[in-house]
Amino acid sequence: MALRKDIWRPAIVMATAEAIIAKGSIAGFPLMWLPPMGSFQFIADPFGLWRDGRLYVFVETYDYRVRIGAIEVLVYDADFRLVDRQPVLAEPWHLSYPLVFEAEGETWMLPEAHRSNQLTLYRAVDFPTRWEPAHIIELDHVAVDATPVFHDGKWWLFYTSADREPDKMTALHVAHAERLAGPWTPHPANPVRVDVASARPGGMPRVIDGRIVLPVQDCSHTYGGAIRPLTMTVLTTEAFSAEVGDALVAPASCAPFVEGLHTLAAAGPVTLVDMKRTELSLHGLSIEAVREVRKLGRAIRTRASARG
Repeated sequence: MALRKDIWRPAIVMATAEAIIAKGSIAGFPLMWLPPMGSFQFIADPFGLWRDGRLYVFVETYDYRVRIGAIEVLVYDADFRLVDRQPVLAEPWHLSYPLVFEAEGETWMLPEAHRSNQLTLYRAVDFPTRWEPAHIIELDHVAVDATPVFHDGKWWLFYTSADREPDKMTALHVAHAERLAGPWTPHPANPVRVDVASARPGGMPRVIDGRIVLPVQDCSHTYGGAIRPLTMTVLTTEAFSAEVGDALVAPASCAPFVEGLHTLAAAGPVTLVDMKRTELSLHGLSIEAVREVRKLGRAIRTRASARG
């Protein structure tokens, strides 16, 4: 059992993603933290969408006592005052990385849900609180942190593979389609990149100077330790190459949340990020102990029931 727990906290950075990437840091830009959570709880993976002068920030909400993430929305007015907060999506499996975007006349969410063994694209029925499963995206692997972008008349989808635990951090895959609903065609070179420092998607792609720039996680020292911009220098249905930029890390001014930065999500004139600290306490250890005792009890009851 891990003795230290990652505690993430998102922030709104008052700068465009392009400006942050050009500078190579969020340091020096004003930022505003999202609300804190209770003990051994966090919110993470922020993605945003502006509508009618309001910023809708979708996040994963997580409690170490439950260990199944769900999706919430925090609504900010034009002056970045929090005016509403509501749960919007929960499933029997873990949800995170609630990437929201508008396309084909609809509003979509493509959350991370690899524990369901499939990739489900949700459509907003009543934005921002009601979503329905719209399409199952079929790929060559169960996808982790799938991240779409429309470029040069085609949809591209970046993701890592859930096949093996290391592949979630190291094996970048690509697929393409004419429409969001598919069919999706995996790239013949998959995995197109194998690198623990620059494979797992970590935010909203941008097209800069005609090239897709994908935020990717640098997990070489810790999960979500930093974000690097990955620029696609060649991206066709047959070929792939990319160049990775320097790491964007949590600045000292964000202490104590300086042990990781694993989301960089453009939202118009602002950018959403999240940073982490790790926490160790007797309370945290007691949570783990209770979970292990309950797990053992369930296993004993299951075996007893099987023996009849």
